[in-house]
Amino acid sequence: MITHLTGTLVAIEDGAAHVRTGDLTYEVLVPAADAMALAARIGQPVGFHTLHYLEGQGQGSSFWPRLIGFQSTADRAFFELFTTVKGIGNRKALRALQLPFGQVAEAIAARDHALLQSLPEIGKRTAEAICVELKGKVDPYVRGIGAVAAGARGTAGAQAARGPITAEAKLMAAARDAVEVLVLLGHAKPVARDLVERVMAREELPADATPEAIVERALR
Repeated sequence: MITHLTGTLVAIEDGAAHVRTGDLTYEVLVPAADAMALAARIGQPVGFHTLHYLEGQGQGSSFWPRLIGFQSTADRAFFELFTTVKGIGNRKALRALQLPFGQVAEAIAARDHALLQSLPEIGKRTAEAICVELKGKVDPYVRGIGAVAAGARGTAGAQAARGPITAEAKLMAAARDAVEVLVLLGHAKPVARDLVERVMAREELPADATPEAIVERALR
């Protein structure tokens, strides 16, 4: 099982990154949201947290090994959760996820069917199914704040599929409250969110951290 891959990015073609490591070049499928940014990094070192699976060919008569690459373990876990929705396979999810995963998670949490339907491959019924099936499961991934916490603590996709971990959900809620406190203190919301995300990324916070404690660290 290949879970991580590093090397030199030599090309981006048809939704796949070609990564050279030693004498081998791997084809790594990437979400639509990452493809454009990666295109600007041709010739540079890259690293992917990977999902290794077998893709059926010829009506399932044969199978090809595939790698999907993500920028973080949190992105990989969200992708695995997203593909638990009936009718959404890996290829469909790769095309559909053309927005940052945190933004998609936020739309699911808010039951924003319009935004979900704006994604490729996602129609009205699929958007409704996503919101119903993932209700209460995407909180750790909303707008990056929970995603950073989840990634830092090794949240697995299988765990996410079974439901949010209570400690992670509490920490994510405290982080969102901290953003609102910073807004009340006069910070623009994007700035407030960035300050909180920086705290979540760089510090090991206890599961019972309060919004006030997060705000204090954000303003240091």
